[in-house]
Amino acid sequence: MIRFHKNRPVFTNYFVFAVSSTRQPVIVVGAGPAGATAALALASAGIPVRLLDRAPFPRNKPCGGGISARVLQRFPYLGPELSRIVTHTVSRMYLEGPDGQSAVIEAGRPAALMIRRVEFDALLVSLAVAAGAELVPNADIVQAREDAGRVTLDARDGRRFDAPVVIAADGVHSVVARRLGLNRGWPASAVALDMMEETPRAQLRDADPSTLWVAYGDHGYAYVFPKRDHVNAGIGYVLSHYRDAIDEAPYDVQRAFVDGLRARGILDGASAREHFTPFLIPIGGPLRAPGRGRVLLAGDAGGFVNAVTAEGIYYAMVSGELAARAVQSAPDVSTLAARYRRAVDYEIGAELRDSVRIQRYLFADRRRIAQMIDGANREAALQRIMIEFVTGFRSYRSLRRQILLRSPALLLPFLCDCLTKRTHG
Repeated sequence: MIRFHKNRPVFTNYFVFAVSSTRQPVIVVGAGPAGATAALALASAGIPVRLLDRAPFPRNKPCGGGISARVLQRFPYLGPELSRIVTHTVSRMYLEGPDGQSAVIEAGRPAALMIRRVEFDALLVSLAVAAGAELVPNADIVQAREDAGRVTLDARDGRRFDAPVVIAADGVHSVVARRLGLNRGWPASAVALDMMEETPRAQLRDADPSTLWVAYGDHGYAYVFPKRDHVNAGIGYVLSHYRDAIDEAPYDVQRAFVDGLRARGILDGASAREHFTPFLIPIGGPLRAPGRGRVLLAGDAGGFVNAVTAEGIYYAMVSGELAARAVQSAPDVSTLAARYRRAVDYEIGAELRDSVRIQRYLFADRRRIAQMIDGANREAALQRIMIEFVTGFRSYRSLRRQILLRSPALLLPFLCDCLTKRTHG
């Protein structure tokens, strides 16, 4: 049963193994959206929880800072709280292909929220702390091990943390996942190198703050995300392609990208090295086993990122809450990981796996992106379908069905490719 108290989810009528009897706190490693959401759900249910992060709060996090607006439906308590931070909404997307083809797509309603992670993450942590979670900053976990009855975490400064259950939301380079063998590392074809800067509008301005600017090219993407007081501009490539084909340092790529947009009148101002941060995003889809034993992986640590849009915040929050639910509902530790895997598969797993198929299909031939854009220009209904898919309001199955009805030539090669892989895979 789920009830709400002050617009926050409270889970009741569940037997909580180990924690309920020993009152040992569950440990959540990483206080980003996945970890903070998990801590909030656990604390709201009266379960002791310690939220560890390697930095003091507030702390910044490199990220585009765009969230699909469906986050407000999935997490209804979030809407009233967003008034505490600077939030900008957009309802229009400019989509550009590798050869200059373009389409302006109107959503007709708020499609995405633009936030700064330094503010958004601090907001989510404050909600978790207010619900009863204990925040432990400056806890840089460097070692993890699991025995029959607990998980032990060692911090760089010598502190040791024990818990009956750990939710690891410590990012794409998850130390917990590596140390416990849940993920030895992502292959270069399964991560994107995102080169991004979040620059104040006094230094860098976009021509249209009401529009999300997105471009897709060979093995990569680019974006301009308008914020109220800042502009996020970034360019990303599949890491394997970057290593093989891009003979420039990350900031040189970023600066050339901004210079090009400035020459076109899309941006005004100059790139600022002090605001530049490259980072990696897992785009290979969720891990087959995002948990084992007493440890669950959430957010980037579990690969919960959309491979087409590179959005991770929404999926991080969903996976974090589902991890907390699994902890609350599992009758014993032997069922914990399986319950979590089923829950994430049911809500977001198929969606994210489909996003990987679409990304690989589109990036394999630049003409396919042009075909999608041309189709959007020809038919307004297709525009709406596309933006609903990009922002998460429409499933891939629905997108495929509608495109087959309207423009079957766009998807026929992709469907044949998928059928071949399923037949021979």
